Amino acid sequence: MTENRQLIEEIKRLKEQQDAVIVAHTYQNGEVQAIADMVGDSFALSKYCANLTCSTIVFCGVGFMAESAKILSPEKRVLLPEQSAGCPMADMITAEELREFRAQHPDAAVVTYINSSSTVKAESDVIVTSSNALKVVKNMPEKKILFCPDQNLGSYIAAQCPEKEFVLWQGYCPTHHAMQGQIAKAMKEKYPEAELLVHPECKPEVTAYADYIGSTQGIIDYARNSEKKEFIIGTEMGTLYPLSQENPDKIFHLMDPELVCTNMKLTTLESIRRSLETGTYEMQVPEEVAAGARKSLTRMLELASR
Repeated sequence: MTENRQLIEEIKRLKEQQDAVIVAHTYQNGEVQAIADMVGDSFALSKYCANLTCSTIVFCGVGFMAESAKILSPEKRVLLPEQSAGCPMADMITAEELREFRAQHPDAAVVTYINSSSTVKAESDVIVTSSNALKVVKNMPEKKILFCPDQNLGSYIAAQCPEKEFVLWQGYCPTHHAMQGQIAKAMKEKYPEAELLVHPECKPEVTAYADYIGSTQGIIDYARNSEKKEFIIGTEMGTLYPLSQENPDKIFHLMDPELVCTNMKLTTLESIRRSLETGTYEMQVPEEVAAGARKSLTRMLELASR
């Protein structure tokens, strides 16, 4: 415990010295969330990073998130403490594959989930997060949507936009996609007084049992505002930390112990300290890629604010 306190004090000293802000995704370990200046889902962090005035951002998340921060704030130094922290879903589509996908549907707009590489974002018309996907798509004039890479989020949005035609890329989040409907059913039977809150990256067989479907932040907000006292959480286990911190009088059950993103768990206090001390690992996005990606990200922010 003493060692941790010393490490935290060292991080605070280095942060001030480097004019840095630490941001963390909600799927990070609790001790990482506790040291961060801002904790949130992809949408909240995108907006927050775009408005920062500091010179350095330490992004405790995965690669595509740090890339997005760099794209929106090209003048800032963006550091990813763990270079190998990637996203399997983002790796399920390449820029070349997206160009081929678009060529097969020239009359459609490409809507890409933020869980994607900068090169894929650069080939897209607009980026969405699970928080704003429905609003962004509803505000788009196009009637045909190519949605990538998450088939589950795409299916969830398509069901709420019957006026539009959707063609879905068959990608997915391995952590959420692995969940089974029978597990959701069993948990609801085990805890009959609890509401089931799930992420739209889960398959339809899981969301069919949900009392609420929403982004990570949406789940946190719903639980905070609900009069219910017991919940089953159908998203990555890191979400339990802010839920428990904000709602000490409520009970939370993780829907399945397998709801763990190993990439998100790579970041530690030690790697944050090392990142601040050595400047590793600095995110670089070629300007020719960043320009296209910035355009699609900016359009997201514009459409989401209407």
